[in-house]
Amino acid sequence: MSAMSNSNWDRRSVLRAAMGLAAAGGLAACGSNTGRAGGSGKTLVQMFHAYGEAGTEQAIKKYAKAYKEANVTTQWITSADFESKLFSTLLTDNAPDVFEFHPQIQMIKSGQVADLTDIIEPVKDDFNPADIQSHTVDGKIYGVRMIDDPQFFFYRKSMFEEAGVDVPTTLDELMEISAKLTTSKVKGLYIGNDLHNVNDTLIWSAGAQHLTENNEIAYHTDGVVEGLKKMRKLFTSGDLLLGAPTESWDPSSLNQGLCAIQFCGMWAMPQIQDALGDDWGIFPFPKVTDSGKQSVYNGGWSMFVNAKGKNVEAAKEYVKWLWIDQKEYQEDWATSYGFHIPPRASLAKEATKLKSGNAAEGVRLFNEFGHFDNIGWTQAMRTAMEDVWANCVRKDMDPEAALDKCDTAVNRELKKLFG
Repeated sequence: MSAMSNSNWDRRSVLRAAMGLAAAGGLAACGSNTGRAGGSGKTLVQMFHAYGEAGTEQAIKKYAKAYKEANVTTQWITSADFESKLFSTLLTDNAPDVFEFHPQIQMIKSGQVADLTDIIEPVKDDFNPADIQSHTVDGKIYGVRMIDDPQFFFYRKSMFEEAGVDVPTTLDELMEISAKLTTSKVKGLYIGNDLHNVNDTLIWSAGAQHLTENNEIAYHTDGVVEGLKKMRKLFTSGDLLLGAPTESWDPSSLNQGLCAIQFCGMWAMPQIQDALGDDWGIFPFPKVTDSGKQSVYNGGWSMFVNAKGKNVEAAKEYVKWLWIDQKEYQEDWATSYGFHIPPRASLAKEATKLKSGNAAEGVRLFNEFGHFDNIGWTQAMRTAMEDVWANCVRKDMDPEAALDKCDTAVNRELKKLFG
């Protein structure tokens, strides 16, 4: 789901953030008690970031109130730095028992998150195998996926028709049509103000990966170098929307006609439909080289249990009840507020809102071109790759030199994690 609509928050910094336990300090009171008065006497605290879609906070609190085995309090974090709020409070006595985030190997190696294999194993085969894999270390599963959020390029059909251009399948074609779509009032393309939203898809579309199965560098290839050079050319072309009012997780730039193409997530489909009717379509990140392949980044959110909390078993029972047993709530969360793909095959099959139009096309692209996060790709590694883009694309540094610098940082992290 999208982040807060009233904030210039880079959603991807949260989607992709990792364990940041260096931050210290407590957490100010956020949200309100949503559990039953009384109940079994057990008290649990769950923490969520503020989703942008109307009704999401009320939904989460409604689910919690329906739970009869404990009083569940919801902390709904409305500030831009959800991850720092989360990880700073995990260091305190006010740490949540349950929290949403993304699979990160640091959380596992530091003993921060509980092993949930026992509650997931009976329904493991009903989950998308990639969601299970991305949460598994040494055969143990450490989180329950709630939603999958594929991301694509969204485009205005009428603008394509007026310019006489077709949907691109290569990065060269994307650059060419961006130029043709750019006018005095409209930019051809928007990929976010900091450009980082397409870091990963460029790697995949160049035919590379971040790391090998043996946790060695796999992104430093000729194809990625070529892709960075093309992105530099695009950045300096004048065809890219820069300095947009909101980040690209928010579809406002497309909806308001500031650009003809925007990189965004499936969560925004209802908003785009309301604003543009049927005047829009989607396509994956185009292939960078002849040996590459179109790609779709699959983000999403997962539920974790604080292994250092006071109520670990009670927290696991609650997670099992809500995110494994209560299929009605799971489907409601995935399709009633924005569009997301349920990670469970049985739910995805029944999700009628995803069976037609652009939503169905999004599911198809997710299945055909989707890539999931590598649990070993840490925040420090992400930052090093973001520096590559800042140096190459924005500042015209030689891509090989920038990637060499990135290699040093990534290898340092790999040594810490894997020896």
